[in-house]
Amino acid sequence: MSVSRKCLCCVKYLMFVFNLIFWLGGCGLFGVGVWLSFTQAEFSSLPLSFPSLSAANLLLVAGGVTMVTGFLGCLGALKEQRCLLMTFFVILLLLVLTEVTLVLVIHVFHNKLDSKAQGELKEGMKSYTSDEGLKKSWDNVQKMFKCCGVTDKTDWYGVLNDTLPSSCCSVGAGQCVEGWSEACYQKARQWLLDNIPSVLVFGVCIGIVQILALVFSLLMYCQILRAEKYLD
Repeated sequence: MSVSRKCLCCVKYLMFVFNLIFWLGGCGLFGVGVWLSFTQAEFSSLPLSFPSLSAANLLLVAGGVTMVTGFLGCLGALKEQRCLLMTFFVILLLLVLTEVTLVLVIHVFHNKLDSKAQGELKEGMKSYTSDEGLKKSWDNVQKMFKCCGVTDKTDWYGVLNDTLPSSCCSVGAGQCVEGWSEACYQKARQWLLDNIPSVLVFGVCIGIVQILALVFSLLMYCQILRAEKYLD
């Protein structure tokens, strides 16, 4: 076996291993997204800007794309096809650039994004009395997090004629006067931050694997090209 062929085999199996890890990582992200979706099922009628719902959808999309990309990389490594490898490289490069852009946008504009999300939730509150599904979702959120309103309990005054829904109080029946003092948006956001560190560490690990997969796919592409020229 020539040196070129040995190098190609080495890169091939390394790339396959890294893409398998990448694919499994995608399965993990997708699984966390499914878990988060199920735990937030009672809030499903709320706008997608609600912190935990937006995180669940983001993880589902990221996990799905990662699984497909990882599978494509494994296939390209086993088949040793330049077309598949280049397709994998381009898709993965776009995915990495999208992830970096998304992280930067969230970091730089997080205050504006929070304000926009809160505005959407407040707008959605106006359908509380007419939409039974939305009413149930808001009641479940407020009972679970022991909170009231989006930014504070006064958010309800314009919706329910200066009164509060019964779910704003510890006793969920009768007229609610005082209500919980904490805002639901911040409580849900804090709950997400408390439960997400392990997912973030996992995401960083997936990012490292993505970079390595990019390097190995490019190396393998070059090795295949070199081997083809050598055979010619």
